[in-house]
Amino acid sequence: MPHPVIQPPAQQPARRVGSWLIPLRFWHLASLDAPTVAVVWSLSFAWAAGVRLPLWIPVLQALVVWAVYIGDRVLDTRAALRGARPERLRERHHFHWRHRRVFVPLAAASAGAALWITLEWMPAAVRERTSVLAAASLAYLARVHTGQRLRPFVARIFTKELLVGVLFTGGCALPAAGMLWAMPRASFARLVGPAALFAVLAWLNCHAIDHWESGANHFGRSPVSLAGLSIGAAGMMIALLLWAAFPHSALLLAAGGVSALLLAFLDRRRRRISPVDLRASADLVLLTPALLIPLEWLTR
Repeated sequence: MPHPVIQPPAQQPARRVGSWLIPLRFWHLASLDAPTVAVVWSLSFAWAAGVRLPLWIPVLQALVVWAVYIGDRVLDTRAALRGARPERLRERHHFHWRHRRVFVPLAAASAGAALWITLEWMPAAVRERTSVLAAASLAYLARVHTGQRLRPFVARIFTKELLVGVLFTGGCALPAAGMLWAMPRASFARLVGPAALFAVLAWLNCHAIDHWESGANHFGRSPVSLAGLSIGAAGMMIALLLWAAFPHSALLLAAGGVSALLLAFLDRRRRRISPVDLRASADLVLLTPALLIPLEWLTR
């Protein structure tokens, strides 16, 4: 059966694109943003917990997340086209579909490389712990792409944004948490605060994108701005409370708080930013923990 032809999105007035925005757009359109966020936060959780991750862990995370996001984009596009609902597609979907003959083999190669790393490098005990998260992720993807629906009451609680936030946070925090289990006198308080904040931050990121792309116009203050300001303020306050006992965790909480405030700023400016740049910027502002790397070098 021949593939349906994608209709290009409605033409909009041409905007001048700065040269610095081209790499940012490609980073988003090629689904490189999610692996970058996963690796940065995974390394940041390890830094806050006072552990060092072997190199194969961030490499494995990047490969898995990239393969999953490519598959998700391609399957979303295929379902929308088969259901004659192309209005649900965004530029990232069109980009993946246009270049699916490149992306699909790359996703398969990434998945194969991830499987090899898992079998070759991952200890059996760690494999057992991660299998639970992998099963939950597969169940979520199966529900999304097979059209299965939750009961209305459950769906209102376990929204797509919430599930993505919890699963993404689990995948980022699990390596550091697993290493803490093996440490005597380990304090999981180092991870609880930053992990909880990142789960809320990941939810806000997904909620903001859904809110922006739905085209909803709210009079008065946007709920995304209010949520971003509230989460940012909470992160800063908790960081102050934890500073004396866990300075690394406090700095990571503060970085997450800055990300939430930047999401609120993007929400206020959303009408002045193109959809692609807005979507890319929403992931870019999640990389604030990367600013802690030079700080770590300076304080050695």
